[in-house]
Order: sequence, then C-alpha cells, then structure tokens
Amino acid sequence: MEQPFWQRKSLQEMTREEWESLCDGCARCCLHKLEDEDSGEVVTTRVACRYLDEDHCRCTEYERRLELVPDCMNLDISRIAEFHWLPATCAYRLIAEGKPLAWWHPLVSGSADTVHEAGISVRGKVVSDEFVHPDAYDEHIIYWVDDQE
Repeated sequence: MEQPFWQRKSLQEMTREEWESLCDGCARCCLHKLEDEDSGEVVTTRVACRYLDEDHCRCTEYERRLELVPDCMNLDISRIAEFHWLPATCAYRLIAEGKPLAWWHPLVSGSADTVHEAGISVRGKVVSDEFVHPDAYDEHIIYWVDDQE
C-alpha cells in the first residue's frame, strides 16, 4: 500500500490541493499574535480575526483575506523558515520539521470533526477582534497545553 502524500512528498512537491488539505481546521493561525520587540518572542491571544467563522473554524473571506486583512499571514512554500510561529500541532510546521501528523488530523482520522473533538481547535475559546481594542490584546494572551515545546 502506498504511503499518503504527506508522508512521501515534501511541502515543495505538493500540489495546491494537497497543500490546502494539510490545514486541519484548528484556526489557531487566525488568532492575533503579539511579538515582544526586545526578545522576538511571539505569544498568541484568544482574539480571533473578524472573518473567522468560529463554529466551522474557517475563514469566511478566504479568497479575499490578504486584501481585507493586510497583516494576514499567507502560508506558502516560500515562507517555510517562518513556520516556527505556527502552533506545534500544525501540519505545515510538523511536515516542515519531519514530524508525523497527529491522530486527530482530518487526513489521518478521515473526519473533519476530530480536530474539535480532541480540543485542538479554537471553537468556543475565542473572541472576535471586532469586540477587543488592539491595545487590550495583551489581556487575552493564552497558552495551549499541547503547544508548549
């Protein structure tokens, strides 16, 4: 039996469809991050982009996101060196680091629901940036138990 594409291909070798299917639907990348200017440390807040559909953990404006949100991070192959800011559970980061996908990843489990069932997604854990002033983001810093390295 042939290995799944994510085990036999590098990120550079993947088709656009394969690349897009790596997204597990956790939506953690849609949370606002804060970077310490002195240390460069990046922390995550529970403040989500206004275009995040929290129930489905998907962007409601995916095709226009880079136009609507100028600082939205476009994950593409040319930015692999920057993937360190992604959650330790993220498939893009895992594959870039030569690590396996988790059991709950939809490509492994066969179900888009397992990311939610495992408590990995942001569903029910966030507040929209429409309701939080940017100066107050630091009051919403969160740490994911499974994201500590």
